[in-house]
Amino acid sequence: MISEDSAVVRPPVLRPGDAVALVSPSGPTSPERVARGVELLTGWGLRPVPAPNAYARHGYLAGTDDVRAADLNAAFADPEIRGVICTRGGYGVQRIVDAIDMAAVRRDPKVVAGFSDITALQFALWRGARLAGVHGPGAAWRDERTPLRSAESLHAALMTTGNVSVDAVPAEDTFAVRVPGRATGTLLGGNLCMIVASIGTPDLPDLTGAVLLVEDVQEPPYKVDRMLTQLRRAGALDGLAGVAVGQFTDCGDGWDTTIVDVLTERLGDLGVPVLGGLPIGHGPDQLTVPVGTSATLDTETGTLTVSPAVR
Repeated sequence: MISEDSAVVRPPVLRPGDAVALVSPSGPTSPERVARGVELLTGWGLRPVPAPNAYARHGYLAGTDDVRAADLNAAFADPEIRGVICTRGGYGVQRIVDAIDMAAVRRDPKVVAGFSDITALQFALWRGARLAGVHGPGAAWRDERTPLRSAESLHAALMTTGNVSVDAVPAEDTFAVRVPGRATGTLLGGNLCMIVASIGTPDLPDLTGAVLLVEDVQEPPYKVDRMLTQLRRAGALDGLAGVAVGQFTDCGDGWDTTIVDVLTERLGDLGVPVLGGLPIGHGPDQLTVPVGTSATLDTETGTLTVSPAVR
């Protein structure tokens, strides 16, 4: 078994009959886009409950800051709600994380699932409550991008208490990014843009001894270079145990330098194991992993193994 940090708060595993809140803390969505996610969750025996403002719209946000924060806090405070599943990412959760009722989160910890912009929410919950989370697809489900294997992966992370193992896939664009070795540490991170946007805030975690997860979408190589360089110059990568590289989807821009070149150059000299090719992120066949729990990265076997976010 992977060793576990005793300070980590792992919420109860979801069980058939549990109610789960569908919240939109970032960008807007619609009932039509969430319908497939509701169908999946219902099929697992869960009771999806859209938050009052789940389908609100305020420009590029899913409602005003007040209503998005209110939906999150209501879900955290309601004893009937046993999990929080974000509908999608987009943008906006950093605007409301300081309004989260962390006392309610600590009083009744619940599993929170999402990715992309939701990385900022998971960082805030880690800082404020040491709450482990689930980095995986949201309820605005798209079968063409997240087929059966993706659904099974999310189900396992939410509704079972076994370790989660993800294998590097040769077909992934980042598969060639590799620095040999084996590393164990708390898996932290997610979307690279949101990690960088957390620099200078209370929410950027101390990555000393951690395995850093990075993924992104529609960012050209020079911007990925810029973000990794900023993390390096800020000292955020000092003391890392390893780097798990997920999907960098649609990250080409016509230059001769590829995303693999940039990731290899900016991560390859950190002196830690690096494993690319993991189907975690915005690409097809996205898989789910816990974050905030202990992980082992092994480049020889090409696997990332993570202890569960739930108990």
